[in-house]
Amino acid sequence: MIIDHPLLGPRDSSEFTYLGDARLIDRPDPDGQDAAAAFYDYAYLRDNPAGWHRELWFHEAGDRSWLVVTRNTLTHEISKVELASDVARVQGRSK
Repeated sequence: MIIDHPLLGPRDSSEFTYLGDARLIDRPDPDGQDAAAAFYDYAYLRDNPAGWHRELWFHEAGDRSWLVVTRNTLTHEISKVELASDVARVQGRSK
């Protein structure tokens, strides 16, 4: 599988480490009233989707960047690759 890195161009997926659901970027508020339940959900509950999914990938054998990859889990087709820092920045503004 080839991941088209936004800064470095096409790279083989063997350079990357899969780290899970991209929703992990959005950590719960530790001061929220439901913080314990929110962190339990954040740490332990995961979806196992069939189809399009946003995932975190770490470029371990390269520039050590974090990416959000939108990938079809059935076909491995990749529709979008973004820097995780850009995604987190946009999510922070939308709250």
